[in-house]
Amino acid sequence: MIPVRREADGSSFEVQVQPRSSRAAIEGEREGALRLRLTAPPVEGAANRQCIELLSETLGVPKSAVVIVSGATARRKRVRVRGLEPEAAEAKLRALCRGGEEGEGEGR
Repeated sequence: MIPVRREADGSSFEVQVQPRSSRAAIEGEREGALRLRLTAPPVEGAANRQCIELLSETLGVPKSAVVIVSGATARRKRVRVRGLEPEAAEAKLRALCRGGEEGEGEGR
């Protein structure tokens, strides 16, 4: 289970990214973080932009609602999603992780 923190304006959780992958996808949970595969390289913020875009599409929120609050230059990041209550975030993450475990991650 991915721990979700309540924030003043939404919720936050950790993601672990793998840049320069052959496809962009959500791969499920790994060590308490949502695992993301990204096709973008970790150069000039390209992977961070794709991370935000993938989370935005998957969680059904605007890109402007997703912010990387720590770990911008690391593979493990904390993201905040404004306007998404922790209970709703937990439910969406749980559904994403079930899909990733079955090999049906959200590919983009």
